[in-house]
Amino acid sequence: MIHEIFSHQFNNQFIFTNNIGEDDFILHYNGNSLLLKINGDGFEIPRKKDVPGISNIATATFLFTLYNVYCFLIWDEPKTDASQFIYKEISFFRTFKQQEISRCSIVGFQLKNWYSDNRFCGKCGSKTKEKSDERALVCPNCNTTVFPKISPAIIVAIVCNNKILMAHNSNFTGNWYSLIARYADVGELLEAAVKREVKEEVGLEVKNIRYYKSQPWPFSGSMMIGFFAEADDTQIICADNKEITEAAWFNREKLPNHPANISIAGEMIDKFEKEEV
Repeated sequence: MIHEIFSHQFNNQFIFTNNIGEDDFILHYNGNSLLLKINGDGFEIPRKKDVPGISNIATATFLFTLYNVYCFLIWDEPKTDASQFIYKEISFFRTFKQQEISRCSIVGFQLKNWYSDNRFCGKCGSKTKEKSDERALVCPNCNTTVFPKISPAIIVAIVCNNKILMAHNSNFTGNWYSLIARYADVGELLEAAVKREVKEEVGLEVKNIRYYKSQPWPFSGSMMIGFFAEADDTQIICADNKEITEAAWFNREKLPNHPANISIAGEMIDKFEKEEV
């Protein structure tokens, strides 16, 4: 999956600094696109020395480290040579071969959105500032502290013998199917969320719920928590026609178009297809 790179390559431990060194990586976003340096037929994250217009006092925010090198979010648009740099829409991470760069691009995007959304205190409206001892923003007026928001969401692969239940979400295009997934509610156990969401979205009762693994999903600020569960395939499937427009049982040998295993949904489907669950 996208986050499973060697631990020494990517480290999101917070460091309080805005002093950008010449070899430090810089990430600048223009909307949903990330500035990348062209390197032959490929791309790489630019370093400060690659963009002469960036000064040591540029408006920057520390993000994380890659290969033990600091990575900074640059807020002001740098002046770059179009023959050497390009803005790539961050969906490139789905097919990009350098997985560590893909992960940096989407985690940086999540942090950029969080910092942007919390520039001012939600209680009194004062401008917030970074805390020096942890990744958080604090209001100097009323001392309200804001941490990055992570929303827990369940995703469940429902199986019955040689079949798996897959659903077509109303946001999907074409003949594309995936697993049932939804946010957990306030005060709700994850296992209870699995039962509730499956019942609400496709009308089925599930049993033998088993935890699989989790995956951070920065685009929605989510933590996807994966489960396998079983259901009787004689139950009538009732799609809610809101989130889910169609759902059906599929044999291992005849699965529809579905996510690649860069996502937890794709990995769980892949496990089923290979008879590993």
